[in-house]
Amino acid sequence: MAAMALRLLNCTTIPGGAQRPAAEAASTRRARRTVPLTSASSSSPPRLTKKKVLVPVGLGTEEMEAVILVDVLRRAGADVVMASVEPGLEVKASSGTKLVADTCIAACANVIFDLVALPGGMPGAVRLRDCDILRKMTIKQAEEKRLYGAICASPAVVLMPWGLHRRKQITCHPAFMDKLPTFRAVKSNIQVSGELTTSRGPATTFEFALSLVEQLFGSTVSEDIGGKLVLVPIANGSEEMEVVILVDILRRAKMDVVVASVEKSMQIVASQSTKIVADKSIADASETTYDLIVLPGGIAGVEHLHKSRILKKLLKEQKKAGRICGGICSSPSFLQKQGLLRDKIATAHPAVIDKLTGQVADGTGVVIDGKLITCRGLGTVMDFSLAIVSKFFGHARARSVAEGIVFEYPKAQV
Repeated sequence: MAAMALRLLNCTTIPGGAQRPAAEAASTRRARRTVPLTSASSSSPPRLTKKKVLVPVGLGTEEMEAVILVDVLRRAGADVVMASVEPGLEVKASSGTKLVADTCIAACANVIFDLVALPGGMPGAVRLRDCDILRKMTIKQAEEKRLYGAICASPAVVLMPWGLHRRKQITCHPAFMDKLPTFRAVKSNIQVSGELTTSRGPATTFEFALSLVEQLFGSTVSEDIGGKLVLVPIANGSEEMEVVILVDILRRAKMDVVVASVEKSMQIVASQSTKIVADKSIADASETTYDLIVLPGGIAGVEHLHKSRILKKLLKEQKKAGRICGGICSSPSFLQKQGLLRDKIATAHPAVIDKLTGQVADGTGVVIDGKLITCRGLGTVMDFSLAIVSKFFGHARARSVAEGIVFEYPKAQV
C-alpha cells in the first residue's frame, strides 16, 4: 500500500506554532490483570534457571487453558511437557480442537517437576482426576513443597478428591464454587496459597500463567511476557473497517485486544451491515483494567456507545488513573462529553471536528497528546494503529508490523 499523504502529530508542534510536551511514557503496570494469550510478547525473555513443568491433558480438556499455559511458560524459558492421560497422544479438547501431547503421563511418572499445572474443562478435569499416575505425582508434588496449580473445574473436580485443597484458600470456575468448602473459597481471578495457585477459567488463564511464571522465575520475567491490554468497545453502527484494522494491527504487535459489545447481543451489525462478534460483553470486560481504551467511529455506533453507563465509567476510571484513551473518526465527540479532551489537542472526522470545543488539529491524520490519541477517520486508521504500537513499544516494532502488512512506514517520525 502506498504511503498515505497524512501528517502524524506527536504533540511536538501543531498548526499555528503551539507547543506541547512529547508523548508521555506508557501507563504503569497493574498488579493483576486478566488476559488471554494474545498479549504475550513476541520476543523471548532472558532464560534463567531451567524449570521443568508438567501440563497434563485429557479428553475434554479446555484447549485455551492448556495452550495458554504451555505457550506462556515456554516463553518464560520453562521446559514444559504436555502429557496425555489418554491411551494415545492425540486428545480432543472440550471445544473440538485436537491437541497432540508431547508424551504419555506414564513416561513422566519418575520425573521431578518444578510445577504441575492442571488445566480445566469438562470432562477433561474428570479424566485428570481418574488418572492414578497423575494423582500420585501431584500428591508427591504437594508433599515435597513444590509448586502446583489448577484452573477452572480442576480445583474442585481434581484437587478436592485428592485432598490437596486442605488448609488452602482456593478459587475455581463459578459453576463449581459451591463444591468448595465455604470458608476456603475465594472469589478472585487468582489465588496463591503456599505452593498452590488456582484460577477461575479460560479468560483468567493468561493471568494464571503469569503468576506461575513469577513464582518460578521472579517478577522480571513475568513483566517481560505480559503485554499491553487494550479494550475496543463496539456497538451496532460501529465502522467495521476501523474496528477490524485497529484490532488486526494491534494483535499483530502482540497487544492483548479485547473487543467488547455494549449491546445486549455479542453480535453487532456494523455501519455497512457487516456482522461482528465481540470477545465478551462490556459488563464482563469491565472487570479488567486496560492500558488503552480505543473507541471506533461510525455515527450510529458512537451514539450507541454513549448509551453505555459501563463504558462511561470505564473511561472515567481510565482518565483518573492516568491511562491512555483513544478515539477514531466521530468518537472524539464522545470523549469530549466525558471530559477527556480537556486541555488536549485532538483531531476527528471533518463532519464532527467543528463540534469539538478544545484545541483541534484540523486536517491532521493522527494526534498524540500525552494520554490521548485521536484519529481523523477511515483513511488514517492504519497510521493511527501503528502510532499506538510505536507509542507503547517503539518505532522498531511498528515498522516490523507495517512491513508484515506491506505498508510503507515513514522512515522519519515527527
